[in-house]
Amino acid sequence: MPVEFISAVHPNPATEGDPTAGTGIDVDYARRYARALDDGGFDYTLVTYHSASPDALQLAQFVANHTERIKPVLAHRPGVVFPTHAARALATLDRISKGRLAVHIISGGNDEEQRREGDYLNKSERYARSDEYIRILREVWAADGPVSHEGPYYRFEGFRSDVTPYHGTIPISVGGSSEDAYRVGGQQGDIFGLWGEPLKETAEQIAAVNTYADAAGRPRPRIWVSFRPIIAPTDELAWEKAHRILGTITTNHEERAKRRHYPALGQGTPANVGSQRLLAVAERGEVHDRCLWTAPATATNAAGASTALVGSPETVAKALLDYVDIGCELLSIRGYDPLNDAIDYARHVLPLVRQELAHRAASGAAA
Repeated sequence: MPVEFISAVHPNPATEGDPTAGTGIDVDYARRYARALDDGGFDYTLVTYHSASPDALQLAQFVANHTERIKPVLAHRPGVVFPTHAARALATLDRISKGRLAVHIISGGNDEEQRREGDYLNKSERYARSDEYIRILREVWAADGPVSHEGPYYRFEGFRSDVTPYHGTIPISVGGSSEDAYRVGGQQGDIFGLWGEPLKETAEQIAAVNTYADAAGRPRPRIWVSFRPIIAPTDELAWEKAHRILGTITTNHEERAKRRHYPALGQGTPANVGSQRLLAVAERGEVHDRCLWTAPATATNAAGASTALVGSPETVAKALLDYVDIGCELLSIRGYDPLNDAIDYARHVLPLVRQELAHRAASGAAA
């Protein structure tokens, strides 16, 4: 399959650098953002999930209604919605979007955040529940009659849905950096999501996921890797810009942590393995490989995907291709000035990556 690009829709202008710029959903901003991604040639856009955020399912439908081709990747948290209801709701949205939906299953890496919505399972149990949840979704979507189920986490009898996905099923993504995540993702995921670590560590994570997929006798998931590129006409200007951005992130992170209920640096170690890994990488060095910059991860206490690729469009495109060369097929790039950065990526980065890939395909050139 071709290498494709992912962004993430923002429902309002708030960022790490300016967490007070907006709250809730700014309809005009969200519409402009979605259309900019659609017009700019992005293939997917993540609709994120947090207990305090606008409802992700409705925001994904908003994106589908206001775009023509981009595919919403709906972040979905098992434990909040019963899987039979989710199967029907997701199939309905997939029909509305004419088959553009993908679902990103979030098992949850933070106990405190999970409990805000009444989920008191531990992390290992949450991944086991996700495994069962995904199986139920697929069984319901494939059924031509009533479905009954009895498992460790869910039980129901005689459920049927009059709506099915547009293409018969919906791609399911799993993410994480723990052994539980690799196992569920390898055994169940069509896509597996990683945060941007150095090439060596990323290749090791891909191998771990593929080991589980191979043992289950199923196709290996497509790998999705996430970065926060910072670009400018030259590498030197990009690094100057990067340090300006870092200054605003550092100044405003405590306010953002308070608003998002996430510990600021010095207020506690993140509970999820992915954040712990990013902080460990940052401790080993600020710059890795071609231009992977870890300082934003340190400044935000690795609250989400936070490592940057810094440089000219040519440098960043080459860095993204380095990840393609180790097996990443989905490149998630989202900036620290999200709307304007998405426009810049579409103009200056996406074409360079696609041109090089087209050249390789035409010439048979090796990576």
